[in-house]
Amino acid sequence: MVIQRTQKEIRQRAPMWLIGLLFLNIGLMSFDARDQVTKQRVVRVWTQALVGWVQRPVTSAGGAGLGFFQRIGNLWTASGENEQLKRRLAEAESELREARAARDENGRLQSLLDLKQDSEYGVIPARVISRDPSIWFNSVIINRGTSSGVQSNMPVVTRDGIVGRVIVVSPWTAQVTVLTDEKAAAGAIVGQLGASGGVGVVRGTGESGVLEMRYVSGLEQVEVGDSVVTTGQDGIYPPGLSVGTVVEIKQGSPTTTHEIRVKPSARLDSLKEVAVLQYQPPPRTLPKDALPNVKKKVISDR
Repeated sequence: MVIQRTQKEIRQRAPMWLIGLLFLNIGLMSFDARDQVTKQRVVRVWTQALVGWVQRPVTSAGGAGLGFFQRIGNLWTASGENEQLKRRLAEAESELREARAARDENGRLQSLLDLKQDSEYGVIPARVISRDPSIWFNSVIINRGTSSGVQSNMPVVTRDGIVGRVIVVSPWTAQVTVLTDEKAAAGAIVGQLGASGGVGVVRGTGESGVLEMRYVSGLEQVEVGDSVVTTGQDGIYPPGLSVGTVVEIKQGSPTTTHEIRVKPSARLDSLKEVAVLQYQPPPRTLPKDALPNVKKKVISDR
């Protein structure tokens, strides 16, 4: 009974053993088989192909991850370099502004030095240290006073033209009323001094950068672009200083005066360095024919 059961099992398992032996034989033949071209075992070629197929996505994923972290590092480095470049650019711009300011200041100081050399009057260089923000009174404060020789009513100028006059003075500072102030005025003439009859008075209008010239006869020919200079008749400004240029004119008539607007030559809205002229107007003398009448009046008063 046992023998019959064993034989039965053998008969049932015989096909499986046969198939197993067949596969074993094929495996041995495949293992020993070689490629005709490369002379390598076919099993090794298949194994390398299988390993390569499995390794390729793993390598790609690893490379992608490494590239991602490398890009993160590069972005961090680029951000730091960008901030450093911004700081350097800001420093360079600051140095450039300072260099330009120093250049402009040197130019203004050189112009004052030239003015001092060319002027026939004593020149006191000064710096504007503050400006009155009031809309009713246009004035500046300079860093020179009586200790430097500054006195009231001395004219203040730049290389380009007149600025105004000193109205209040202390030992170390002085207040200067600017020509654009409504209370400021100067005797002036349109054209060349001594060659024109367009005599009048330049006054401030309260507007920034605009002056008004009055009392010029309507018979005088005045055109836009004509220069305006001081006459010296006001007893403050010496004759021949530049006031400005005619920018607008409303023609007068034989019985009415011109209405003239003048743009100041000096840049009154951005004053930095100025010069105070130690100018003293010449004393006024009466005509000789008026002296007898004056003496008679003095005697009669007695």
